[in-house]
Formats: sequence, structure tokens, C-alpha cells
Amino acid sequence: MKNTAEQKITTFLTFNDKAEEAMDLYISLFKDSKVSHKSYYGDEYPELKGKLMTATIELAGQRFMVLNAGPSFSFSQGFSLFVNCKDQDEIDELSAKLIGENGEQLPCGWLQDQFGVSWQIVPSNLINKMQGEDREGFKRMFAALMKMKKIDMATLQAAYDNA
Repeated sequence: MKNTAEQKITTFLTFNDKAEEAMDLYISLFKDSKVSHKSYYGDEYPELKGKLMTATIELAGQRFMVLNAGPSFSFSQGFSLFVNCKDQDEIDELSAKLIGENGEQLPCGWLQDQFGVSWQIVPSNLINKMQGEDREGFKRMFAALMKMKKIDMATLQAAYDNA
């Protein structure tokens, strides 16, 4: 694994107070994921002593940093983590686990997880079709996508194929 200085750009996720819980969930969901460093608040912040301050994690080979920084920080839907999924089972599993009890499924495969982070959970072939030569197939598929919340790969393929 590269150290943080070697990876040119690292996504930094700032949580109110659930960074460790989020980090544990994310690591459980993606292969090749791990925690490489954790630091905790000490005596200088008695009200936070023992709580995770920062961590460096790797999710599916991509480095992230997380921070518990208090209630003045929140996430915006304008930022999302894009996940290419190989099949419908992976879309269904990731969506369910990220949403948990307090998240929300949003249109077009987007969701907000239980910690407020936005994700796009999409089939890997969607981008290929978006960038492909069959523009009419893409228009039909896109129209179907705009009617969905969680992505249904079979419906998208049928629309693309005009079936």
C-alpha cells in the first residue's frame, strides 16, 4: 500500500462523531480493504478522550482518511463515492448495507448512507453504454434509469436493447 504522501489525491471524509463506525462498515463491504493507521483524542480534549480522531483506511485499493471533527461538519450530496458493481447481487447487497436503518435510497442508484455520505452504486457496464456508439440505446436506457431508485440491471438492459 502506498503511504499517504505517495498517493497524489486522497479523499478526506469528515464526520461529526461516527467516523470509526463508518470506517468499520466500509471496510467490511469491500475486498482489499484495511485500516492502516488510527489516532485517538487524548488529554488535550477531555470531552473526546479515547474517541477516534483520525484514521487512514484503504477501500478496494483506494486510500481515504477519516476524521471525527464535531457537529459543524456534514456531507453534501454534491460529493459522492462511485462504486462499479459487477452484478445485481452486488448492487443489492451494497445498497442494503450502506443504507442500513437510517440511510436513504435516492434516484438513479444514488444513496445516502446511515452516516450521511452519498454513494452511487451502479453496474460497471453503465459507463460503457453511456460512452458507446449506440446513442439511441443509451437514450432508452437513460430514460429507464431516470425512473429508478435502486438500479435494476435487467430493466436497463431491456431498455437499451429495446426489448
